[in-house]
Amino acid sequence: MADVQEQQTQSLEADGESEIVAENATFVKGEPLQDEIGPPKVDSQVIDLHEKVTKQIMKEGHGQIPSKYSTCFLHYRAWTESTRHKFEDTWHEQRPLELVLGKEKKEMEGLAIGVASMKSGERALLRVGWELGYGKEGSFSFPNVPAMADLLYEVELIGFDETKEGKARGDMTVEERIGAADRRKMDGNVLFKEEKLEEAMQQYEMAIAYMGDDFMFQLFGKYRDMALAVKNPCHLNMAACLIKLRRYEEAIGQCSIVLAEDENNAKALFRRGKARAELGQTEAAREDFLKARKFAPEDKAIGKELRLLAEQDKVVYQKQKELYKGIFGPRPEPRPQKTNWLILIWQWLLALFYRLFRLERHKAE
Repeated sequence: MADVQEQQTQSLEADGESEIVAENATFVKGEPLQDEIGPPKVDSQVIDLHEKVTKQIMKEGHGQIPSKYSTCFLHYRAWTESTRHKFEDTWHEQRPLELVLGKEKKEMEGLAIGVASMKSGERALLRVGWELGYGKEGSFSFPNVPAMADLLYEVELIGFDETKEGKARGDMTVEERIGAADRRKMDGNVLFKEEKLEEAMQQYEMAIAYMGDDFMFQLFGKYRDMALAVKNPCHLNMAACLIKLRRYEEAIGQCSIVLAEDENNAKALFRRGKARAELGQTEAAREDFLKARKFAPEDKAIGKELRLLAEQDKVVYQKQKELYKGIFGPRPEPRPQKTNWLILIWQWLLALFYRLFRLERHKAE
């Protein structure tokens, strides 16, 4: 399995496809940091997009903005502005929203205006008036939004597809969805080679978004195999990016998704072992490496990682040995005490004076 033998920035051809490999979740990146009691605090310039919609950029994006009928994929959190009640969170649900600009639901109109102004990878805070949200009556089912509630959205645009007809994933054939995902994967690979890791991950996320759980559940036989041949490499490539970015917990999550489908995937075991080793999870990492070696016994990279773990074990053992030497080592021999001649002379004089005193007393009697 030559594609597990690699240096950290190397890419190889594997299984007939250009898959990024690096030595070093469903499709969700790490959630952005936020204020636990409400929306994030943003100090950037307020941009007026509409009479009822403003935007503050939290993180700059790249490339162009989407046009009408583009299919956009985004994560967002939503709060009511007055009460700070959070009523939706796609990061928590691990399911990005698919939004076709110009064909959005009425309650998403303000959100769509904000998204239409964003570039791929951009994160922003949107303020939307109730007129372009859930309206005068609000929503009393799901999500639960009060009447006439102005809204706050923390939004990240993962990416978008330009389609003249605004064709959503649900309207595509199986072959079209897999093809669209594969194109995104290839775009991600190009970005990875250019060391644009965040942008590469956005492409992989877009690819995986075409093959969500609801879609995969319906596939059997060759179609499921075709989909997994694109989906699993995207998760593994995400793991490669995350390891390079030192986001080891997330890398473990991506590898575990692949292992849930294919428990003997040597590449997923190897990368998960790498991430676990970086986190100091030595035994778990060793278990992954040993299992990976079972399916790729000649792979030198796996053997190298196992040797590194063994060397770390020796270092830890020596440190513990030094630390506990005084407790568990041989009992030290007692040192002979030095004679204090001054004290001895003083004691001898006291004894002499005492004897003389007794002698004089005896003569007097």
